[in-house]
Amino acid sequence: MTDESLTKVSIELGSRAYDILIGHQLIEQAGARLAHMFPGARFGVITDSEVEKAQLPRLVTALEGAGLKYTIISVPHGEAAKCYTRLNEIVDAILEAKLERNDIILALGGGVIGDLAGFAAAITRRGMAFVQIPTSLLAQVDSSVGGKTGINTKFGKNLVGAFHQPKLVLADLDVFATLPPRQFASGYAEVVKYGLIDDEEFFFWLEENLSEILSGGPAQAEAIARSCQAKARFVIADEFEGGVRALLNLGHTFGHALEAATGYSDRLLHGEGVAIGMMLAHRFSARTGLASSQDIIRIERHLQNAGLPTTLADIPGELASTEKLMHHIAQDKKVTRGKLNFILTRGIGKAFVAENVNAADIHAFLDDMR
Repeated sequence: MTDESLTKVSIELGSRAYDILIGHQLIEQAGARLAHMFPGARFGVITDSEVEKAQLPRLVTALEGAGLKYTIISVPHGEAAKCYTRLNEIVDAILEAKLERNDIILALGGGVIGDLAGFAAAITRRGMAFVQIPTSLLAQVDSSVGGKTGINTKFGKNLVGAFHQPKLVLADLDVFATLPPRQFASGYAEVVKYGLIDDEEFFFWLEENLSEILSGGPAQAEAIARSCQAKARFVIADEFEGGVRALLNLGHTFGHALEAATGYSDRLLHGEGVAIGMMLAHRFSARTGLASSQDIIRIERHLQNAGLPTTLADIPGELASTEKLMHHIAQDKKVTRGKLNFILTRGIGKAFVAENVNAADIHAFLDDMR
């Protein structure tokens, strides 16, 4: 199927290559596309209780219109669903439905559903193919792209999972009509991240086009496409995060610790944690003489204009102790032989991997930020 209004971003990974399609009414077109790509397959639709109401009817109409057989598996909405219990429920439901290894898992939802469904697909019957249909901005520009799947544990975020690339990503811009503004802002943090890592020009473009991005103008689709293209560069260069792909974790070491400390609850959405984490990374970089304080002011203003929190004080409720935050930071995936590795920066668009960062320095810094 072709559509001149679509934007296509290709993830060139040899036999694991796939396309990200960005445009309108992609959910309505999903049945025809899936029937063409996977003739004879049945589909396991993994979604959550909120997306089930907002977007599932569109997908069901498309699947039935194409004569496709499907099973719906729904879990509760929210980050807390990324756990062993829900993963077990999903795997059992796939098996109970007698979906076979050559059938297809469809992840209809935000980042939580993409991670859960992708991990379930990776481990069920020793590997099933899956398709991402991301229904949040965060999922469209980040979590649906690159093959990272997984769940959270009491020890930290995304510590159990697998690399499992999707076969297709359908990024339907129409889903934002039902997405709460806070959720959209949360996803926007991941858009800003791409500018802060290594694309100063993109960050400046975001500053100029923020209002149109938030209101759904043409700049919105362009921001998503440019974000996916940026993610694609890192994934193609380093699929299994052994090197440069680690830069995509800018703000995430602090952010994941904050998410864990708030119990993976609505007190702090993932993108909100990333926004605060990116500010902490820039502030720590400035404190150590790496970055300019003027950059910090500029980044903070932009994130605030987008409706994002930028300080620890912005997190509602009582903040966990520095010792508790350090406990979670010590479980970060980038820790090597017990040494802390952070993504720091020398300015906007100049992020780098800092190895063996002194834990005492981070502890003192967090104390001062409270």
